[in-house]
Amino acid sequence: MLMLVIEADGQAPRRVSIEQLPCRIGRRRDNAVVLDSWRVARVHAEIHAMEHGVRLVDAGALTGTWVNGERIVEFGPVDPADEIVIGGFRLRVIAAVPAALLTPQAPEADAVSSTEEPCMSPLAGHASEPPRAEGAAPVDDPGRAWRVLLHHRLLQTIDLRRKDVRRLSAGQLRAEARALLEELIANEPAVPPTLDRARLIDETLDEVVGLGPLERLMADPLVSEIMVNSATEIFVERGGRLQPARCSFSSEAAVHAVIERIVAPLGRRIDESSPMVDARLPDGSRVNAVIPPLAVKGCALTIRRFGRQALRPEDLIRLGSADARMLGFLRQCIRARRNLVIAGGTGSGKTTLLNLLAGFIDPGERLVTIEDAAELSLDHPNLVRLEARPANAEGRGQVAIRDLVRNALRMRPDRIIVGECRGGEALDMLQAMNTGHEGSLTTVHANSARDAIARLETMVLMAGMDLPLPAVREQIASGIQIVVQQARAVDGSRRIVEISEITGSEGPRLLMQPIFRYRQGRFEDCGNMPQFYERIGLPPASFHAVERELP
Repeated sequence: MLMLVIEADGQAPRRVSIEQLPCRIGRRRDNAVVLDSWRVARVHAEIHAMEHGVRLVDAGALTGTWVNGERIVEFGPVDPADEIVIGGFRLRVIAAVPAALLTPQAPEADAVSSTEEPCMSPLAGHASEPPRAEGAAPVDDPGRAWRVLLHHRLLQTIDLRRKDVRRLSAGQLRAEARALLEELIANEPAVPPTLDRARLIDETLDEVVGLGPLERLMADPLVSEIMVNSATEIFVERGGRLQPARCSFSSEAAVHAVIERIVAPLGRRIDESSPMVDARLPDGSRVNAVIPPLAVKGCALTIRRFGRQALRPEDLIRLGSADARMLGFLRQCIRARRNLVIAGGTGSGKTTLLNLLAGFIDPGERLVTIEDAAELSLDHPNLVRLEARPANAEGRGQVAIRDLVRNALRMRPDRIIVGECRGGEALDMLQAMNTGHEGSLTTVHANSARDAIARLETMVLMAGMDLPLPAVREQIASGIQIVVQQARAVDGSRRIVEISEITGSEGPRLLMQPIFRYRQGRFEDCGNMPQFYERIGLPPASFHAVERELP
């Protein structure tokens, strides 16, 4: 249930495994932990179980019980990095796990075993595991406690040697940290021989200078999303299905450090006064982080990854996300400079489709992309990328998407691409679409093409211009021609389920006609000729051969 490492000057470190709590520490021979010294009282301190780890209680000894250089009466939960001093002895709680998580057994009263290779139990938070969700990562991680300890000692060593890590490149910092870790672990005789030291160094190094256990997940090309619910509860999405990741962080502090490492280079901050943040990784992956007190179980981190190679039309056809006629028609819409909105739920593939459709734009056109957190990856020769900025700690310096859309109009764009419309920027986007920037694209969250129009109406009203609803609908009817609806199926697959054309308005209602649909397991032509063909002079025959539009 509990393992202690005991050190004293002139003595080899020893490990003591304790099977039952509470237990006593002192000079008396019937104590669970015997410290033979005149400076230790007969019963010097006690260790009690608590919900999250163990608690150390001083028994009123004359020389006192000390933790991290301070005399304590009671201290808990005890962390592996905490140094306990009793008399001339230094103690560390290497591992502790609640009895509820152990295999039920009936140990003898006051049973104490000192073995050379004890079974290391994991920590959680500071010293115990919170209840895990069904299917979450197993708590059976013998090296976790040692990662906490090595992480703590590495930071101490860097501080004592006065290393200025800010002047080191990422590669130099990693090499320096590896050398120090190898030195620390070589001088640590208490490390069980059953632990793989090379792996322990690599895992600790990842937590200190990288993304911790997420490094391995980020290297997996099949992982499309990583969800950290707490230090010991990590899930991934592979092939559209969620599954537990068999890895964990050493502590909540390690998760928090990784989050800060992600947001700091972007000029973002995350703390108790600002406990939520959106960011991105250097590879373009989208990151959302929430920390306590908002995240009750511990730091929550979500990373949405995008493929290293942009999907091509043939990839969508092969995956069953669309058929050749749909994509050929959409390419025709882009070439004809039709304004287009991609709608869908969270994780339905809106950004992926937006990337693909932007690839149909003529290389001679000038594009301006505007995003809350830059995640579009467009291969275009004349491209300007703009990213919104949140307010700083004083509440100043915010640059909203609305500001960027208005500024983009002065940058002589041929098309404006807004990564996602969420609020009042929808009005500015519609005005841009209606004032000479045809062929612009954006995405919205909606469950159907009709819902997407209703959402746009609501977002325009959020701009605070007090426009009458009929005027808003006229703006939408004249500014947007095509709505593409994306959906995510139960099996995790993503596909285009509807392509509709806005044909005008009649009274209080916008008129729409479906062009293509996905129904009963197949893509089908709805039999409606797009009205914009006649307006721009495209022959009707070109619609019946849209699949030839694909390269």
